[in-house]
Amino acid sequence: MNRTAGILLSITSLPSKYGIGCFSKSAYDFVDWLKEAGQCYWQILPLGPTSYGDSPYQSFSTFAGNPYFISLETLIQEGLLTEEECDEADFGADPGKTDYKQLYENRYSLLRKAYERSNISEDPDYQRFLAENSWWLSDYALFTAVKDRFNGVPWTEWAEDIRLRWNNALDYYRRELYFDIEFQQYLQYTFYKQWYQLKAYANRQGVRIIGDIPIYVAMDSADTWAHPELFQLDENNIPTAVAGCPPDGFSATGQLWGNPLYRWDYHRNTGFQWWMQRLEYCFRLYDVVRIDHFRGFDEYYSIPFGAESAVSGHWEKGPGMELFYRMRQVLGQREVIAEDLGYMTDSVRQLVRESGFPGMKVLEFAFDSRDSGCASDYLPHNYIENSVAYTGTHDNETIVGWFNSISKEEQEMARDYLCDHYTPKKWLYKSFISTIMQSRSALCVIPMQDYLGSDNRSRMNQPSTVGINWKWRLRKEDLTEDLKQEIRSVTRRYGRLCWQWDEALDVKTGAAVQQEEA
Repeated sequence: MNRTAGILLSITSLPSKYGIGCFSKSAYDFVDWLKEAGQCYWQILPLGPTSYGDSPYQSFSTFAGNPYFISLETLIQEGLLTEEECDEADFGADPGKTDYKQLYENRYSLLRKAYERSNISEDPDYQRFLAENSWWLSDYALFTAVKDRFNGVPWTEWAEDIRLRWNNALDYYRRELYFDIEFQQYLQYTFYKQWYQLKAYANRQGVRIIGDIPIYVAMDSADTWAHPELFQLDENNIPTAVAGCPPDGFSATGQLWGNPLYRWDYHRNTGFQWWMQRLEYCFRLYDVVRIDHFRGFDEYYSIPFGAESAVSGHWEKGPGMELFYRMRQVLGQREVIAEDLGYMTDSVRQLVRESGFPGMKVLEFAFDSRDSGCASDYLPHNYIENSVAYTGTHDNETIVGWFNSISKEEQEMARDYLCDHYTPKKWLYKSFISTIMQSRSALCVIPMQDYLGSDNRSRMNQPSTVGINWKWRLRKEDLTEDLKQEIRSVTRRYGRLCWQWDEALDVKTGAAVQQEEA
């Protein structure tokens, strides 16, 4: 397995002109920047349309794409919008933060104009897209159109006939909302056309995409509304239990996610058909798939519906390796990263080993004064080759923010481990990055905020909070030549340069360079 490196950056965090990172020229520029920095991977967050709280892990669909990512610049080039129309829209005043309220109020009206000018029904590629994706798109487009008709309330609060999908109601809304449904289909066609163009470009540049899928779907989603049989719901499609996490270091009362739990006996009886569709779809979208909350396949935390916190939950058995044996049988050998963080048991560790998927190692978890220190699985000298090393993830503090927040004792533990008691705190993040780059992990992924040396004002998510997350964005001036060369230098130093011929720099990279330097 080759030693490689990548950068974690949400699409939303890209610099762009119209309020949120998207599939615009800035995304292509970032791919070029990654290539020139010697990176093999770009890890992103889930691409689905977000609901209340703006979390990409709570999406209206496990198959649909987020319309916010559609490039308005491309629509201008196609003659569907004018630059004046886009410039007049208010997407928020701070280019360093995403203003989701302004996006919701202003971006959809522009997208609707583009749809109405598109004559999309006459496009043979659009018709082909509808035919190939009808198995999920028909339900999603109807769900979203009906949701707008009911002023955005969760589907569990809709009128009974459409909430329970009576045939006469389905027929009525399909007729009544024909153009709203077609608008949603147009958005998905445009999203996927632009995404696949960006992904193809990244792959041509030698950059592979690591996608991220949540283990669960949202309760307020097309998936749950259209397929209640997949989930632990009662006869009125109300959950009997929901997902979350027990009390831990993030929260003393645990995390109450509220996602419906799977009816694993039903999935088993269908040969995990829905999961095979979902995974196959993800492997088309991404080169590598990171599965969030992987331990839920071994045991999942079940919380009674209506509970105010996760304290009253309990563990139940998941499908285990049976699901992944089926995946290999149906889809063949695929590249997966198992997010095996959190409370670990022997059975979870066994599941990760049996799957053969690399697990995750997070440096921020290594220096806990309550632990035995050097016995920690998260200390870099203990990383195995079949793992992916991170300074932190989207759920963690930045490495600078983390170091500032830990106790003096833990700071000393970290400095002892680094053999670095002299570097000023301001620059210590570079030592942490170098340390995990040296590890045996085959892949090392660094959040962009950590390469920038940013504090917790740039943190992406703080679990168990709402309204303050998923907002951080790069500024164009952050992607400097000096930073690019610094990243390339540390990547080369520890033998992780992308194994490609780098035409932009006119030098050999990968094995040839590393042999020459040796």
